[in-house]
This record gives sequence, structure tokens and C-alpha cells, in this order.
Amino acid sequence: MVTPRLPHVRGLGRCLAAVAVIIAVWVTTLGAGRVNVYAKPGALPALSVSTIAARYKANRRAIAQALKTARRIQDYDRAHALSRFLTPGRDFLSFDPRGTGRAVEVVGDLARAKRVAILVPGADTTLSTFDARGHQPYSTPGGGARALLQQARRLARDPKLAVIAWLGYSPPTVTSAGVITDLRADAGATQLRRLVDDLHDINPAARTTLLCHSYGSVVCGEAVKSLSVNDIVAFGSPGMSTSTASDLGTHARIWAGRGARDWMQFVPHVRVFGLGFGTDPVSPSFGARVFAAGPGGHSDYLRPGSVSLRNLALIALGRDPQVSLA
Repeated sequence: MVTPRLPHVRGLGRCLAAVAVIIAVWVTTLGAGRVNVYAKPGALPALSVSTIAARYKANRRAIAQALKTARRIQDYDRAHALSRFLTPGRDFLSFDPRGTGRAVEVVGDLARAKRVAILVPGADTTLSTFDARGHQPYSTPGGGARALLQQARRLARDPKLAVIAWLGYSPPTVTSAGVITDLRADAGATQLRRLVDDLHDINPAARTTLLCHSYGSVVCGEAVKSLSVNDIVAFGSPGMSTSTASDLGTHARIWAGRGARDWMQFVPHVRVFGLGFGTDPVSPSFGARVFAAGPGGHSDYLRPGSVSLRNLALIALGRDPQVSLA
């Protein structure tokens, strides 16, 4: 026998649903307020050789203004990060403090470089973790970019390499559902394509390498079709949303590597109903060139002195025959 639903039960259900909607709107409003605490940065001149210095100067002013806001609202992690951004000699192509923040830093001489490497970070990267994450500065975009350039300078007296630490999108958090979908990657891919196109306008002769860590390799996988780059490197990757390297639809060389202690090896490399990112890039069936990444873990690829850092620098320098393969 089916028990009829009583009117007061249906009413209670509608009431609970209404409460849930109110709470969701309230939380969203709080989040929006938090985003809007930081001012929208002013317009920047179009990127060109003649405007690079002006963009650096404008972003430095924007960082200083955001630092004042962070101190005023007692956002201590953000304030500490922004104070580091203002260290003399640091240059930012773009900066936006709203939300979890975005920043694009140039390490080296971008206009005169013969090679440009773009470091694309993964989940949990924010302005607050752009330079420091625990005691592993090399595991962050800023620290990793500097480590890469220093390694290149050890390998070549004048590497003519510029490295870009690119936080040009809003990565998902490791604990969110977004980390197993490509929604954030799609948005990031649009911004990454725009950056690469702008860089080609500045320095059309420079060879470009994408260095894609963790969820950043999903972004690179979404971005590379019809994108003029020479090498794409996926390391610590959950997948690139394809079954094989040839499915990426690019003429670039595809590289992949994974450290022996990287927990990513235990993540299922599947893609079902839009969840997951497909074949493991280091598997033979994917078809990438697999480089030796040493014994390190998920955050160790850019560790100074590591096998992986040396190989990443060699790839960025175009010295393929010297890259040690797995």
C-alpha cells in the first residue's frame, strides 16, 4: 500500500528548499563581497615591445594598491605575497587581485629572448601561493620560474631564455569537484591562447615551450589546438582530456614525465561523462616522449638539483638530444 504524502510534509519540504536557496544566495553574496574588496585594476596598454615597460610599471602600482587593501582588511597571507611581488627587479605583465587572484610574471628579458617557456600551474594556486607553499618555493609558479631560469643559466652561459610564471586563470581547489572536470581548464585555455598570440606579436622568432604541471596540463591540452608552440610538457599530469598525443591536434613535440613518488600515479586516468582527463600521458599508449623525472613527488619537479628540473630546462632550451628519457 502506498502512503499518501501529507500536506504538512510537502509544506515542510518546500520550506526546507526555500531555506537552502536563501543560504546559497547569502553565501554567494558574501563571496561576491569578498571578491569586490579588491579594486579592479586599471586598463593596460596593448602588449607590444614598446609597452612592456609601461605594463610593468602599471602593474607595480596595482600591486602596491592591493597590498594596502590586504593590510587594511587583515588579509595577512595575501599581504605577505604582495609584499614579495614588490621586490625590486620583479616584472608582471598582468595582475588582478580580485577573487583568488591572477598574476603573470616575466623572469628574464622577454623582448630579446630566443626562447620563451610558460609555466602553467595546477590546482590550489592563488596569489597567496604564487611564491611560497610551505618550504617549497620551487613548487610555485614564481619560485619555479626562477629555478628554471637559474638551471638554464647553469647549462648555457647565455641561454637567451625568458620564463613566464602564468597564473592567468582561476585553478580549482584540490578538494573541489572542479578538479575532476575541465570547466576551469576551458576558461584558462582561452587566456593561455591569448597570451601566446600576444607573445608571438612581440617576439615572433622566439620558440615557445609550455610547461604544464598537474591540472595545468589539462589547461594546456585544451589550449594547444591551432596554437603555435614548439614543445608541450605535461608533468605530474592527471591527463590532457585526450586518449593519445596525436588527438591534441598540434604539431608541437609532446613530452611527459612523472616522479617515482608522485601520488598522481594512483589517480584513475579515465574520462567518463565529462569527468576525468583520459589516458595517462606517461603511458606508452599515449605516445608522448617520456623524460626521466627522478624519485621526487608531486611538488618536486622544479626542485633545484633534480633530474626533472635539468630535463625541463633542456627541453626549454631546445636541447632534445641531451634530455634523459625514462
